[in-house]
Amino acid sequence: MKKAFKILPLVLGCSMMVQKLAAQVDPHFTQYYIYPAWTNPALTGAFDGAYRVSGIYRTQWGSISTPYSTQGLSAEFTTSKNMNFGISILNQTAGDGGYRYTTAYANLAYTGVRFGPTENHRVVIGIQAGFIQRRFDPAKLTFGDQWNPITGYNPGNATSDILQNKNASSFDAGAGILYFDATANRKANFYIGYAASHITKPTDEFSGKGTEKESLPIRHTVHAGVRLKLSDVVSITPNVLYLRQGNAQEKAVGLYTQLKASQETNFLIGANYRLEDAISPFVGFTHKRIVLGVSYDVNTSNLGKVVKGSNSFEISLSFTGKRNVKTPEIEFVCPRL
Repeated sequence: MKKAFKILPLVLGCSMMVQKLAAQVDPHFTQYYIYPAWTNPALTGAFDGAYRVSGIYRTQWGSISTPYSTQGLSAEFTTSKNMNFGISILNQTAGDGGYRYTTAYANLAYTGVRFGPTENHRVVIGIQAGFIQRRFDPAKLTFGDQWNPITGYNPGNATSDILQNKNASSFDAGAGILYFDATANRKANFYIGYAASHITKPTDEFSGKGTEKESLPIRHTVHAGVRLKLSDVVSITPNVLYLRQGNAQEKAVGLYTQLKASQETNFLIGANYRLEDAISPFVGFTHKRIVLGVSYDVNTSNLGKVVKGSNSFEISLSFTGKRNVKTPEIEFVCPRL
């Protein structure tokens, strides 16, 4: 019973937010630039290499009995035919009910739109397609009519709450566009992108009433930034991110600094601030073709009180394979932190 009361405020808080916002908010990462399929499919292959494999892990609200845990794995491949390809898998688990949110996508980015004297101004168009699956285990849930005011909870008591929809899958697709300046050794390189996710409006089986079924609202993403080269040793990348899905929105601003320690090693430090949500300091390093990053969300909203100050931890690791022919660096497109 104590366990149930411990998680009840979080459940009620989330329920009130859903009623107020009337929107389904997708899982998200603080280090969103590591997982291009989630941010913008046009970011697929935006790195200097033949391929890149990335993994990311996030855990949050650790004070509840079964905290939220999100894992993402992606692989991207570049070609000399103005096409980049990618695949990605995301899995999120949460709560005692065995809730699981899984997505799998294939990405395609067309990189042939180039202009300027040396064609270093580039526009990339990306599309993605895949599926969303959500499921939970009703056998792991407890219901009000299973509680006796004298004897307490009895799992043997039958419940009148019958949940029919416990596993739902839907086709999903999205698209995005990206502009960036790939001029090498420039003092300032700017990028901006826009993406629309769930443009096929996949069915939301869990929020329907009776025989009615609702659809996941389209998620709009705008991201932009500029890499400023202060010297041969130091560069900074201020950036912004804006998301809107239904009536819910997320606004974030950040600044990352890259310090060159040697020819093959860089140190990374910075922070993001999600307005009315959390401050997220970040540290990491690059060595040869490997990038490791760690971030920690310090909650600044009232939700931090509900979860007793429990915050979110995130770690990412990526490896980039070399090209046969050296090309100008374009790390400013998707900051490799």
